Order: sequence, then structure tokens, then C-alpha cells
Amino acid sequence: MPERTTPALISLAVALSVTACSSTFSSDSDTKQDTSARQHLKVLIASSGDAETKAVKDAADAWATKTGNTVTVDVAKDINQQLAQSFSGNKPPDVFYVDSSQFANYAKSGSLYAYGSQITDSDDFSEQLRSSFTYENQLVCLPKDTSTLALVINRRLWQGAGLTEKDHPLNWDDLAGVSQKLTKGDVTGLVINGEYARIGVFLKESGGWITSPDQREMTADTKENARALSYVQSLLKSGSLKYASQVDTNWGGEALGKGRAAMTIEGNWLAGGMKADYPDVQYDVVPLPEGPEGKGTLAFSQCWGVAQDSAHRSAAVDLVKHFTSAEQQLRNADAFGVMPSRLSAQRAYAERYPAARAWAAASQYAQGPVTLPGFDKVLNQFNTDLAALSGADPSRILADLQRNGEQALAKGE
Repeated sequence: MPERTTPALISLAVALSVTACSSTFSSDSDTKQDTSARQHLKVLIASSGDAETKAVKDAADAWATKTGNTVTVDVAKDINQQLAQSFSGNKPPDVFYVDSSQFANYAKSGSLYAYGSQITDSDDFSEQLRSSFTYENQLVCLPKDTSTLALVINRRLWQGAGLTEKDHPLNWDDLAGVSQKLTKGDVTGLVINGEYARIGVFLKESGGWITSPDQREMTADTKENARALSYVQSLLKSGSLKYASQVDTNWGGEALGKGRAAMTIEGNWLAGGMKADYPDVQYDVVPLPEGPEGKGTLAFSQCWGVAQDSAHRSAAVDLVKHFTSAEQQLRNADAFGVMPSRLSAQRAYAERYPAARAWAAASQYAQGPVTLPGFDKVLNQFNTDLAALSGADPSRILADLQRNGEQALAKGE
């Protein structure tokens, strides 16, 4: 799931600020490269569990056997904090996960080695994913996988309300109607996390978004976005939509699994969570209902970062090529349910996992996250405001987001 704000992010921001000022990683010549026949690489990941850890280690071992190099894969307890410490100490791992929410901070500080130009088939990754990891017109790192949002339905509760596949909501009016019908007793029709990483789908479906496509201008305070927040607010006020915290759960998947939500809006990571925690709960995944301006969903990803300060950059890029091959991405999908970031592998993934087709198809029109240096603070405030949306003025929330975003852009953070 997309990361929440933690004290570690504050430490990260401080460390990156120091790094940027010192220009430690400013050019390829700054770090002497190891040209020995056998090299040892260190990889740092933020794992979702044992299955992901094993898949990454198996892939690293296969590459090591092929190349004669060695690889150590470490699992971070708090990857943002550990990366911040390693960058500030000039001893980062060679290869590591980079979340899209933090990518621009790392890129601006000079911590990342931009290897995208060395990838001859980079167009096999969608334009949206590539743009999420592009900085100053350079593709810096390759997305390791991707996730989109879809509507997930608890089949038992759906059928118990007398609904069939023909009743799957196709538009906002449909969604409001079935949400109300499914809300009864301890069951809420629709439960989501109260944050921009979920509510943002309604902005897109209303024809709005937070920034312009090139992220050079704020576009938050618009009638399209106001229409979207007003719609969400109407569902909240009716009681047919609640945030996960309001039903004593941490996220939509938990609410769905515990039977407190008949529907939720979640990404394909839900499949692994349901299999592990609620294996007996049957559910269906369908496209999100269209809004006034058509389809909309959000995409999330992480990339494989290579440290500018690594003495093994050439070997590290070769390892990333192995990690991001279509074959390895499909192995990862089998191992821990992640959706491939390569378009060619996504087609095979959708055929192999028919239940995930709605998530895979959504990649064609998904909106990527805002990836601007320092913008995480703006989005944190937006999330705080969205948490109180039911009793707030949507126009005021958007005006504040517009102002905060413009200030961040003006500072060039």
C-alpha cells in the first residue's frame, strides 16, 4: 500500500537536504568504479513479507550464478530512515527500492544514478510509469512493478443484498445507489482510506487533478475537483461511505475481509492480503465506476534505484535489468501477487490471473502520483483535510491545496 507519513520521512527530508547542499553525488567521476572480475553488491528492499523477500533473493542468486558476482539482499525495517542514514553517511546500498512519493527528493539531491538511457527497451514500460521516475527529462530508474485501483466487492454481502453482476456500478449514480443498498447494520456499503491516494480517483473521473500533466502548475482549485469532493462528501454524509478508521480497521482490505465493508477501492496488493488473512472471503474485482468525464484510476509504483555513490554501477544496472525482465516480473507475480510494470508482462499476467484483469486494464488510463521535490508535505496536509471532509467545505480544502502547492513550486523544493 502507499506509504503513510512517519517521523522517518522527516529524517529523510533533513538528510536529503544536507546531501543536496554538499553535492556529494554530483557526477559519475565522483566515485571510483570497481572493475574487478567479481564484485559484491548490496541490495536493500522494503518487503511485504516472506514471499517477496524470497523472490528477490532467488532472483539475486540467479543473477549472481550467471555473472560470478555476489549479492546480499537486506530487508529494511524502515527503508526511508535507513536510506536517509546511508546517504548522509556516504555508504548507500548499490541497489534499492525507491517509492514514487520520495523519488524526486532523491533525484534532486543527486543520490540516484540515472541509468534509464542504458535500457534499450524502456518503451515496454508505460509512459505514465516512466514519467513517474523521470527527473529533468531523464529516465532515472525502472519501475519494479505497478498497482492500480479498482472496485472490490464482497461477494457474500453483494448477493445477500439481492444484487447480481448486472448491478455492478457503471457510474457515480450507480455507486451511490448500491452503496446505500448495501449499508445495513454493521455493514457499510463502501469503505476506503480517507486520503488522496484513494479519493484521487474521483478527481480524475471528474476531469480534474492536482497539477498539470507536466507538474509545472497547480490545478487543484477547480470546479471539476470541487464536484468530485462534493460527491464523496455526499456519500460520507449519507453513511453509505466510511473511512476505514471509522469501522475500526486499518485499510479497505481489512474492512472487506472482516465483513464491515461490502465494497472498497483498493489496489492489486489486496489479493495477497486477502489470501493471507481472509482466505475464505470471496470477492470480485471490477473497474471503478466512471465519473462525469469518464474513466479514472490511480497508479502506484516503486523503482529500482542505483546509488550514484556506488562503486558497482555497471554491475548494479545489469542486476536491475535482470530484476525487471518480463520473465522475472511474472515469477514475482506468481510468488507474491504483484502486477508487472512491463506492458508485455502485464498481458501475460492478465491471461494468467483473470480475476486481476480490471487492475491490469486500468494501467492504460491510470494517473500517476505527484512526484515533485518536497511536495510530500503538501500532500500530507491535503490528507489531513480529507480526513475531515464530511464536515468541511470542499472549496476551502482545494483552495488550501492550491495555495500550499503553489508555495512549494515557487520555492522549487
